[in-house]
Amino acid sequence: MKILYHHMKNYLFILLICMSCASKKEIATPTFDSRIISTEKLSCRAIFVDADKVWLGMDKGRYGFYDKKKDTLVVKTIQSVSNTTEFRSIAATKDAIFILAVGNPAKLIKIDKKSLQETIVYQEENEKVFYDSMQFVDNLNGFAMGDPTEDCLSFIKTTDGGNSWQKISCVNLPKVNEGEAAFATSNTNLIVKGKSIFMVSGGKKSRVFVSHDFGTTWQVYETPIVQGEEMTGIFTADFYNEKTGIIAGGNYLNQNQNWSNKAITNNGGKSWQLIAENEAFGYTSCIQFVPKSNGQQLISIGGTGLFYSPDFGKTWTKFSDDKDFYTFRFESEKVFYATGRNKLVRFEIK
Repeated sequence: MKILYHHMKNYLFILLICMSCASKKEIATPTFDSRIISTEKLSCRAIFVDADKVWLGMDKGRYGFYDKKKDTLVVKTIQSVSNTTEFRSIAATKDAIFILAVGNPAKLIKIDKKSLQETIVYQEENEKVFYDSMQFVDNLNGFAMGDPTEDCLSFIKTTDGGNSWQKISCVNLPKVNEGEAAFATSNTNLIVKGKSIFMVSGGKKSRVFVSHDFGTTWQVYETPIVQGEEMTGIFTADFYNEKTGIIAGGNYLNQNQNWSNKAITNNGGKSWQLIAENEAFGYTSCIQFVPKSNGQQLISIGGTGLFYSPDFGKTWTKFSDDKDFYTFRFESEKVFYATGRNKLVRFEIK
């Protein structure tokens, strides 16, 4: 019995060591292989990863796409806008890509994926107009949000696959505070999960606007993100599902400030907890959950580099010092494409 007990102790000890090793291996920081696809001169804050193409909304009245099979980048100029137009919002249905101009006049262009035919499906003229973000839920329902032209965030929607869009009256939307708007840094101010819509604001007030019925009714929740100045607040957000989300940003004029610039929620945005205070990244322009990671793995890019978290933002590891990326999207849980100033890069998580 003593010999058996001795062997059992050894077995349990070895088992515990193996379990510990497996646990450590499970959350170990992966490596990130990168391949430069293009160094075309462009500024890009809107990216959509399709099955065979990566679509880009650009500056100078342009859009483009990277053809994965041909390994080529094609850049097109929209004829119906000026060469100073920036497209910072992009979304898609099965058959079309939609790009939305950020400033006045706000033109929303539908582009047929096969023929590349361009159609203006929405236009808004106002000296205050400034659209920040757009997303489709399915092949019929889509939404876009922007800065206030009155006393609410601008909110437009389509129910016919993007062929027509309607602006929702401020009577049906929450009021904003003076100096509260949004930042068009990466097309991540508006997120849709299920029937829940999340919109984030920044500036002198930085809050989260939540609707659980496709925008019919709204609730507004306070956040602990730095705010109070014109260039402070939430610059980016993502939700893994209707409950689990993250907001990030900071102070654009003090990009090394790495406190009060990232927070998480587990209750659909009702309450937020600051994470990694005085650690990890400062100002960030885009944050995304890694697909199929159970809401645990995150990647952030911005003014202080590229960072990875394995534990819902508790700890972060920098994997690149590059500060020229503005936005990125995943193709799968292993591959994402990042773009920004004069570059498009494919990353693979190993």
